[in-house]
Amino acid sequence: MVVRIRYVIGTAACLFAIGVTVPASARAQAPATATPPTPSGIVVANPTYTSIVMEMAVNRPAAEVWKRVGKYCDIGEWFQIPCTITAGKDGEVGAVRSVANEVLVGKTELSYTYTQPVREGRPYNLYHGTLEARPVTATTSKLVYTLMFDNSMLADDAARERDKAQRTTQFTRALENMKTLAEGGTLPPPPPRGGRPGGAPGGANPTPGGGRAN
Repeated sequence: MVVRIRYVIGTAACLFAIGVTVPASARAQAPATATPPTPSGIVVANPTYTSIVMEMAVNRPAAEVWKRVGKYCDIGEWFQIPCTITAGKDGEVGAVRSVANEVLVGKTELSYTYTQPVREGRPYNLYHGTLEARPVTATTSKLVYTLMFDNSMLADDAARERDKAQRTTQFTRALENMKTLAEGGTLPPPPPRGGRPGGAPGGANPTPGGGRAN
């Protein structure tokens, strides 16, 4: 028994001494070092979220108002710009309209919320808009349009105030058009594109809400 133990120990010592090679597959592998992602240029380090809330009284019940101006591509009529559904179905979450490729991300019986997608190489301002027909009485209502976005990429406070004022003007006009349509009226011709700051709704982009920030 003693001799056998010595033999085993001696054999092990010899193997160690001659340096038996352990197969690579049997050795523990060091974890691979992850490659850091390449900066995309779309992430804003210190966002400053802001919102604009606009309201317009309408002399019609909310359900009637929404039926007249609440379809996702009705924006084409009351903003007086082209609009088609490019993906999904009008009114269903996930639908995409040609206006800035905006995606329908939420809806209720009398409201919807949309967002604009990320664009490669451009800071993402998380732009969202919500349109709602809110009942006031059995025969009256109000349209509520809420915008939310990050305006940190604008130059300074003065530029941010100008941007908010421009958006407010544009969307108030849209609410006035919705009111006219909901109450049975006819819209006047749209103002010439060159007559508005930036030449189109939203400033630098020919779309409402697009603006210079996104």
